[in-house]
Amino acid sequence: MTMKRPILSRRAMIGAAVATAVLPRLALSQEGRGPANQEPTDMRIRMTFDGRTMTTTLYDNPSARDFYSMLPLDLTIEDYSNNEKIAHLPRKLTEEGSGPFGNERPYDLCYFLPWGNLAMFYADYRHPGLIRLGRFDEGYEALHVPGEFPLRIERI
Repeated sequence: MTMKRPILSRRAMIGAAVATAVLPRLALSQEGRGPANQEPTDMRIRMTFDGRTMTTTLYDNPSARDFYSMLPLDLTIEDYSNNEKIAHLPRKLTEEGSGPFGNERPYDLCYFLPWGNLAMFYADYRHPGLIRLGRFDEGYEALHVPGEFPLRIERI
């Protein structure tokens, strides 16, 4: 009995060579770009409610870019739980690039996947269903003001 060697087509060999050359570069280009280590961008927003103004720098991820493309928005900000305020968006954001980030901090601006709302944290938090959109720069003390208010979100 003789064993036959599989014959590799020219297309398969070229595909293997391209994958060998490209995949390591893709992996390196994604290093440091996961949900836990995102870089700030030049996308800045202003949130105004009850005569108070907060500014936020958005991070470099598809959900933050999708959110930024929706602006300006007029929403309602309201209290939720004992550590955050929320605002319901008119539509869901892309979930591309989502995943646990493990370095949650007060004054993060997040997107809550199950409900499709913004979550603005002013105290410690941890939840697996979040995508961090950015971080508050100034005026975040306003998040501690209890109540429900009209909210204006716009690009700076």
